[in-house]
Amino acid sequence: MQRTNFGEMACSIARTLDVIGEPWSPLILRDVWVGFTRFEQIQADLGISRKVLTERLNHLVDRGVLERRPYDRRPRHEYVLTDKGSELVDMLMVMVGWADKWLAGKAGPPVLYRHHACGEISHAELRCAHCGEPMHADDVELIPGPGAAA
Repeated sequence: MQRTNFGEMACSIARTLDVIGEPWSPLILRDVWVGFTRFEQIQADLGISRKVLTERLNHLVDRGVLERRPYDRRPRHEYVLTDKGSELVDMLMVMVGWADKWLAGKAGPPVLYRHHACGEISHAELRCAHCGEPMHADDVELIPGPGAAA
């Protein structure tokens, strides 16, 4: 069975899913972001099979989200976020806010975020890049962009 190529769709959400839509990919990005940069560390943290982890890491490297860097003379590598990958983590932080609000339950969120600039515990929020006001689905109108399908 051939997989649908979401990357060819004229939809930004579909194109993003083409990069990180497989469930392990966001978790791998999270692990690299928090400092698990070596294959063995990621595998141990996620409990993922070596085969699947290898496939996912190769995919994320091929998509320019992670960079593979050697860390000793043997063919061993660590993985680091590229600028493209760091921006994906920003998006994952917005997902965290949603999950913490709607899915954390009585126990509360599993992780808190201390903002380096102010030192306060906070969360990511979606804001308008033009005026700085909060931006939610009800606050926008969708209009065709230059890359819209005919």
